[in-house]
Amino acid sequence: MSLALCFDAPMQSWGIRSRGIIRDTMTEPTKSGVVGLLAAAMGIDRNDDAALAEIARLRLAVRVDREGVMERDYHITQNVPTTQGTGHRTVVSERYYLADALFLVVLEGDGNLLARVSTAIQRPHWRLSFGRKAYVPARPLLPPGESPANRSAEKVLAEHGWLEASPRTRARMKRQAERPRLRTVVECLPHLVDAQVRHDQPLSFADGNRRFASRTVRTDDVPLTDDMILAGERLCF
Repeated sequence: MSLALCFDAPMQSWGIRSRGIIRDTMTEPTKSGVVGLLAAAMGIDRNDDAALAEIARLRLAVRVDREGVMERDYHITQNVPTTQGTGHRTVVSERYYLADALFLVVLEGDGNLLARVSTAIQRPHWRLSFGRKAYVPARPLLPPGESPANRSAEKVLAEHGWLEASPRTRARMKRQAERPRLRTVVECLPHLVDAQVRHDQPLSFADGNRRFASRTVRTDDVPLTDDMILAGERLCF
């Protein structure tokens, strides 16, 4: 079973090495970021490692329906204690984010769990955000009444309606004979030749004990078809 979500926002940040004064972002949602969002929707406490492990077992697949533009902010924090504890200092940090990105995020796994996720996404326990609290969704993650489908993640990526909301962009793509292909990042088995390692499989979000493991993904692409453009006109609005 698979559940397709729409991740659309003016700003998104999916950090994977966000330590110190430089806070990075990947060019698509990370497993830890997506699991964190699901945990917020379902009201899972950050110290509940067992509940976290259940949703972290879901397989993640992402289709990039609009590549975002990577931007950088400077943040100034005053009165930060020094490491010696003898005074305070001002810290300037660099924080990267994606502007105007749009993703189809597909979760694959147990149908009962996906049904619970679907219900929680439509009535979240805590506010949802894309990597930072200020980066809130621009539109619903799920259309009303949407439920898990009996299809593989790969099939959803190849057939699900295009999520682009701009009428002008949609009309232009309808006229184009040659269209850009949509990049996909799909969780895969580690023995595949083109598997890439990502250290973003969450083990614990507990305060002072955040832990992550590695997983493997495969990067590919799918064609943007006429059927995907037409089907997308009634989605995520």
